[in-house]
Amino acid sequence: MEILAVMCVGVLAGATVFPDSWKKANAAATLAATGLLIFSMGAMLGGRDGFVEQLASLGVASLLFAILPVVCSIAAVYVLSRLFMADITKRHAEDAARKQANDAVDADGGEAAMIAIAVGALVLGVVAGLVPVPLAPVDFLVAHSDWVLVFLMFCVGISVGGSKGLIGKIKQYHVRVLIIPFGIVAGSIVGGLIAAPLCGLSLPVGGAIASGLGWYSLSGVMLTGIAGAEVGSITFLANLLRELISFFSIPWIARHLNYPTCIAPAGATSEDTTLPMMIRCTNGETVVLSVVNGVICSALVPVLIEFFRAFM
Repeated sequence: MEILAVMCVGVLAGATVFPDSWKKANAAATLAATGLLIFSMGAMLGGRDGFVEQLASLGVASLLFAILPVVCSIAAVYVLSRLFMADITKRHAEDAARKQANDAVDADGGEAAMIAIAVGALVLGVVAGLVPVPLAPVDFLVAHSDWVLVFLMFCVGISVGGSKGLIGKIKQYHVRVLIIPFGIVAGSIVGGLIAAPLCGLSLPVGGAIASGLGWYSLSGVMLTGIAGAEVGSITFLANLLRELISFFSIPWIARHLNYPTCIAPAGATSEDTTLPMMIRCTNGETVVLSVVNGVICSALVPVLIEFFRAFM
């Protein structure tokens, strides 16, 4: 909740005192913070005990539990948004057309730059984590990555606050704000149930792994205690991969499907770490929906895992 409070402060600042002339500087700061966060995730991943061995033995299962829930979530949210949010997706399509026209004029390659930074930061982070000698700056960054996230959320809040007329648009949603998290949860669980037999796991375990919805730290710890170290490692890797897959899939979804569906791969992370890509590829209205979805999905993660635990 502290993260959301920081974002609200950023929204207030962006709507009142933040000068328009500083928008490019805020965008650069957002990009830098995103790169640092991904680097710290890579370093944390590479620094895990037995990471190379786990990657070899559990990598395929983790990849299946990342890809299938993402694909099923995208499909579910896309269908539901077409059925129940047609007016909103039409408005977003108009925004997307204007955005693509502006991008063609500006030719700034912003999305490609963000993806390149994400890939580079991840690779460098994993390499730094694998180095057997402790690296003080890397260890410091990993230990204080929460502060980087706080700074990122403040910058994101400024971007959202600078968008005019958002509150009036959001009031049009009412109960439809639940459509996106419903599609993500349903799609993720279906994907986990499909992946389970392919990996030699029971259906309840597969459902529990997919119920992480991208929140790798909490779900990994919970499943380690419930089902053992192997399942816990798969859960951690799969949900971390889901978060990373989001960075690379959001631009494609924004161009070829619709803006609400961009939220689907992110799951619970749509309220924080994947927001910079949302800002880059969608619009302010979608960013607000993304935050709401992230709050709902994050609250559901422990509930869903405990639900499947009852059937193990």
